[in-house]
Amino acid sequence: MNFCGAEASVAVAMATTYCNPVWPGYFADPFVLRVGTEYFAYGTGDYLETAADGSIRAFMILRSRNLAVWERIGGALIPAAGSTGHSFWAPEVIEQGGSFFLFYSSAPPGRDEMHRVQVARADNPVGPFECVGAVLPGEEFTIDAHPFRDPADGRCYLFYARDYFDERAGTGLAVVPLETGLLRTRGPSRVVVRANADWQIYERDRLLYGEHWPAWHTVEGPCVVPHDGRYYCFYSGGNWQTEDYGIGYAVADHPLGPWRHGAESGPAVLRRRLPDVLGPGHNSYIVAPDGRTEFLVYHAWDADRSVRRMCIDVLSWTAAGPRCLGPTTDPQMLPEPRRLGSGVTRTPG
Repeated sequence: MNFCGAEASVAVAMATTYCNPVWPGYFADPFVLRVGTEYFAYGTGDYLETAADGSIRAFMILRSRNLAVWERIGGALIPAAGSTGHSFWAPEVIEQGGSFFLFYSSAPPGRDEMHRVQVARADNPVGPFECVGAVLPGEEFTIDAHPFRDPADGRCYLFYARDYFDERAGTGLAVVPLETGLLRTRGPSRVVVRANADWQIYERDRLLYGEHWPAWHTVEGPCVVPHDGRYYCFYSGGNWQTEDYGIGYAVADHPLGPWRHGAESGPAVLRRRLPDVLGPGHNSYIVAPDGRTEFLVYHAWDADRSVRRMCIDVLSWTAAGPRCLGPTTDPQMLPEPRRLGSGVTRTPG
């Protein structure tokens, strides 16, 4: 249900639980940013709207005060001239110096292999974000951009997914430092993690780039979370239609690595739950209004495989590594909120 106005205020005040999915419509690759006491979610979808000023907007934005009750507030991005017919994937937003920067990828219709990471800028988290240009102009097929600010020194990095063609060919993760203005990278990129196990196979004998690949692997959707002096890169791996698909992780002592896989036996953080939760993946990270409880925000397919919807579940740090306490579909308790003050607070980057 979409709450608006006074109805939304009442719903937020009364909400003591959440129940997945927390948004009923299509909302893939969900990214959540906290600004003051509000949360803003940005997602992939077949979504272009005409704003009041006549501009076309891509990427739906949702707003919440508690992570459980969300309202739609419009579109985020004004596409670059000539690109309104493109596909737009995986938006993520980071604040820097009072401006907000939206990283995403886009490609012409039917040309997914031409996806390139782009960046857009706005004065507030609801935009409109205006495209500045390509971030990685020298690389082909770059998707799933994840801007990350290191809390240790304030430096920013761009994690993203790209294709590799040697051993265990397929999509893997890379990282590159960002300039202070966040519009350009500096220095060469480095490999974060590549596929290292069969559970990350997307398809065998896949025809791609004009070749048949015996096994095409997928490691994508990076999300970096600092914890106890180390860095954890959550990622989605495998084929969403199989039981092996889900969220795994890698760990490092520095954002530039070296990184190592945290588990060998499959998607240790989160995997599907039959019959009603298929293909849970592409997560972001956020802290609840209590300032302590950590959540992963992810998408999952419905039982009919017709829509990817936004879900949230608690992230727990165990002796065996990080684990998401889901996927859940029954009511879950929300942590007791407390007032944290104003400003941009504890964002995932």
